[in-house]
Amino acid sequence: MNSTVTILIAISLYFIFYFTCGKHLEKNVVKADEDNETPAQRLFDGVDYVPANKYVLFGHHFASIAGAAPIVGPAIALAWGWLPGLLWVWFGNIFIGAVHDYLSLMSSVRYDGRSVQWIAGKIIKERTGYAFSWFVLFALILVVAAFGAVLGKIFVAQPAVPTAYFLKIIAALILGVLMYRVKLDFRLATIIGIAMLATAIYLGKFFPISLSYEVWMAIFFIYIVVAASIPVNILLQPRDYLNAWLLVTGLIIGGISLLIGFDTIQIPTYTEWSVPIIAGKDTPFWPVVPLIIACGSLSGFHSMVSSGTTAKQLESEKQGLFIGYGAMFTEGFLSTIVIVSIGVFCYSIMPPDIAETLKSSPANFAEGYGNALKSAGGPVGMFSKSFSMASHTALNLPMDFMIILASMWVSSFAMTTLDTTNRIARYAFSEVLEPVKEKAPEVYNVLSQRWVASAIPAGIGIALAWSGAWSVIWPAFGGANQMLASIALITCAVWVIKILGNTRALNVLIPALFLWVTVTVALIWYMFVAIPAFMESNPVQAIILGIIMTLMIFLNLLLIRDFFLIWREKPEIRD
Repeated sequence: MNSTVTILIAISLYFIFYFTCGKHLEKNVVKADEDNETPAQRLFDGVDYVPANKYVLFGHHFASIAGAAPIVGPAIALAWGWLPGLLWVWFGNIFIGAVHDYLSLMSSVRYDGRSVQWIAGKIIKERTGYAFSWFVLFALILVVAAFGAVLGKIFVAQPAVPTAYFLKIIAALILGVLMYRVKLDFRLATIIGIAMLATAIYLGKFFPISLSYEVWMAIFFIYIVVAASIPVNILLQPRDYLNAWLLVTGLIIGGISLLIGFDTIQIPTYTEWSVPIIAGKDTPFWPVVPLIIACGSLSGFHSMVSSGTTAKQLESEKQGLFIGYGAMFTEGFLSTIVIVSIGVFCYSIMPPDIAETLKSSPANFAEGYGNALKSAGGPVGMFSKSFSMASHTALNLPMDFMIILASMWVSSFAMTTLDTTNRIARYAFSEVLEPVKEKAPEVYNVLSQRWVASAIPAGIGIALAWSGAWSVIWPAFGGANQMLASIALITCAVWVIKILGNTRALNVLIPALFLWVTVTVALIWYMFVAIPAFMESNPVQAIILGIIMTLMIFLNLLLIRDFFLIWREKPEIRD
């Protein structure tokens, strides 16, 4: 397949389905109305509920949902060949991911910016919502631990990246003052912000910051507590608006490079149905692919962002489609660029002996691709080097600078996910404390205070990253993430059919049930195939993973039971 044709197909698919399926959801299912007051307007508090310009909010939302996952997952999934992973990205985006993200956002907007787990408790069963809240809090702590550790390693390995990032933070704070205090013309403020962003990336190369991993963990803890507690318009909104321009720059460069390059994808179209990805065991494409390719195709974490921060900043219901639905398609396009760029250039960036072995047959590619990833510096290294080679070949851009740009791209999104996750964890922590509110109001007031409620999940997450214990439960996070997606989408299906009265919303119900079946079977496979393999090398790790999997499967079965019970009568909406 030609890279140009593949990119054109992706652009066409996203354009067509945005203006058909997306507009149908907006007009006929949600019935978005710009005259309806949003929570950001009605409940404005200057801290969490703050209306944002739709482009600023798009930047925040996309940077928060993306992280490094749209790059890492597709890069690993290439062991199956380039076509299976690409088809899952497109299928997941169009029929599941975008529907999930948009409905999670709009249902939250209709419930005063409440979380999707809170909504589940109101429209399904109270016990479901409460159990869901605990599960969400646990998953969010895992995100803090995982992204903290990943970022710590990047900052230690590439000292120029933290310099550029923290200079960007300063630029974001200045941009926030220009936009919200000085009230500078939005276009002029944007130009100044972009100039500061470019300067930050340029200066990072000349003033690297070299610190130990442990020092970075301490800095991350302080940073995410502060970022999760201060008003969103001071840092999050302007910082993520700058991230959006970083994204746009990367997507434009990558998209144009692959469009005009007319390069042939070199790796096999398809290798084998089962490849050694998880625990060295043969991993079948279905049902396990959603545990490998998460955010690039669909992700339960997106519902946490949609109903956690984005719903509290939406200025108009009519902007929900652009932000919720559009950001998912943008993320899918990013994953498309990852797959195509690696598919074209991966042989060129790895040692010749490894490249020759991989080229010999699809079976050898499947078996040896894991070692190839390691030789390139992991999935992020494979992408950044392939991306830089694509831009150098097509546009003659300097490879060293493009590698730094791609690394900064990934790091910026990962850091955004880290502090946004902690803000959402603050909300989730307050929600699970609700039973304490009546029995011990003083204790509740202390623990739910925003600085305390930010510090507790941040402390646990960073402690896991610091000790290295996060790696014990990280292999289960893919399952936790997609379990969140199935639960959130089923909750949205109940909302659409039972509350909005759209009984023919099969485009919501069918993807919800398909995802539930897929993830449930995948977790069962993980329980009986992957965990026994872990038992041989690390019994403690296997036991912890077994407990996590058991709890997730129990929650999943509880949810689906409550889901079918709710059809008997219209749910009672409790105050």
